[in-house]
Amino acid sequence: MSEALRIAIVGFGAIAQRQHVPAIAKTAGAALVAVVDPVNSPADQPHFRDLEELLRDGPEIDAVALCTPPQVRRAQAATALAAGKHVLLEKPPGATVSELAPLIAAAHEAGRTLFAAWHSRYAPAVEPARHLLAGRNIAKVTIIWKEDVRVWHPGQAWIFEAGGFGVFDPGINALSVLTRILLQPVFARKAELMFPSNRQAPIAAELELSDANGTPVHAEFDFRQAGPPSWEIVCETNAGPVALLKGGRQLLDGGRLVVDAEKDEYPALYRHFLALTADGGSDVDLAPLQLVADSFMLGRRRLVEAFED
Repeated sequence: MSEALRIAIVGFGAIAQRQHVPAIAKTAGAALVAVVDPVNSPADQPHFRDLEELLRDGPEIDAVALCTPPQVRRAQAATALAAGKHVLLEKPPGATVSELAPLIAAAHEAGRTLFAAWHSRYAPAVEPARHLLAGRNIAKVTIIWKEDVRVWHPGQAWIFEAGGFGVFDPGINALSVLTRILLQPVFARKAELMFPSNRQAPIAAELELSDANGTPVHAEFDFRQAGPPSWEIVCETNAGPVALLKGGRQLLDGGRLVVDAEKDEYPALYRHFLALTADGGSDVDLAPLQLVADSFMLGRRRLVEAFED
């Protein structure tokens, strides 16, 4: 392998352009050397229409960052691992839980890294919140995770197709933070899923969860919010409320502002990816994806008005 980890981005949509490209540029020891997308192409990088074309005709690469819709990631990850490449999976890491175990095994057999990149866990207030909560008794947790799908996913019809997750695409970010800051395993108990009459994935959801200690967790996800998003997790504890606000950018301990920092999730994520590739290890935590799957299994489906983008 070259001195810098040579990375190709596969899937050059909004998240790749806004987050992955600048994060790789900020990460010492990482270099973007190619882009794969059937339509979108950058002006300053070699461009290929699919992964097979890149592997056949492209520059030498060490790793791929898969930023494609989850429905197609398993096959792409398997192809990359078979070619001896490290693989970063944007969240969610796949369209189903069962497809991840063979990829984990393939990465281990190939001696390559497989990284499920839960980017919201790298928000600046998440680890301080975890440490703060470790010394307290938590009575309950409330999650409000609401945004306008037209703003955050404009024209992305795949998100409302089967396997596209619907509102769980952002909601899984909250679940990735929840399963990081709570020290006990978390279980789904009840779910109500609101499906537009013309779509195959929910536009809103209400979940009842609990951890292994029985701590209740109530979560509300909604794609129909107008105006600024609400990305909040509030834990009621024996020493007062602990609140993660603005998607993990702020941490409040009671009325005291403990953390207030700019979000810099993706550079931290890529630093971890580089460390994993250097050691030949993998990091594939399935807990957030399992909670989504369990919510679909337990969920009561309710039809709501049709959604048109």
